[in-house]
Amino acid sequence: MAEILVLYFSPGGTTAEMANVIARGIEQVDGMQARLRTVPPVSPLTEQVEDTIPNSGALYASNDDLEQCDGLVLGAPTHFGNMPAALKHFIDNTSPLWMSGALAGKPAGVFTASTSLHGGQETTLLTMMLPLLHHGMLIVGLPYTQVELFRTRTGGTPYGASRLTDDLETLPLSDEERSLCITLGQRVAEVARKLSSD
Repeated sequence: MAEILVLYFSPGGTTAEMANVIARGIEQVDGMQARLRTVPPVSPLTEQVEDTIPNSGALYASNDDLEQCDGLVLGAPTHFGNMPAALKHFIDNTSPLWMSGALAGKPAGVFTASTSLHGGQETTLLTMMLPLLHHGMLIVGLPYTQVELFRTRTGGTPYGASRLTDDLETLPLSDEERSLCITLGQRVAEVARKLSSD
């Protein structure tokens, strides 16, 4: 089976929930399966104190996960209109894959969450695309044929799936947000399947 890597950072659990819904969308496509991976938090002491296997949730990603995948869906919460340092740190260490062209021609999508509607979701999605474009990946978004983009009052953009959360409690994914997460997973998986059949 072909694999789509769903790589995310989720300190509060909201992007992890999205990652799981996106994985369900991937696995609705015949012959495709999802590989969920996360990245460790970063701090000046991270490399000295961080375990190599997390206590719970998805395993930490490696460059091998990226090299072996047939497609990628990358996600993180919005931090000041950009991806958090932990995910950026991981991506900054993928230069060997860039030099070898290991990701060139593979499809990729992005997703995010923020605690305010205008908290930088779209800029986060766009800035997560930039290193993927440098790797030569093919960006897959959400077309306006998805009527949920017209109906949503929370998350959802043509650049990728997004959700609105709350500082005090985790709001459940809206019906539109859930549907767009599933669709993003399906679209990346379908593009990967078509590319592998050529």
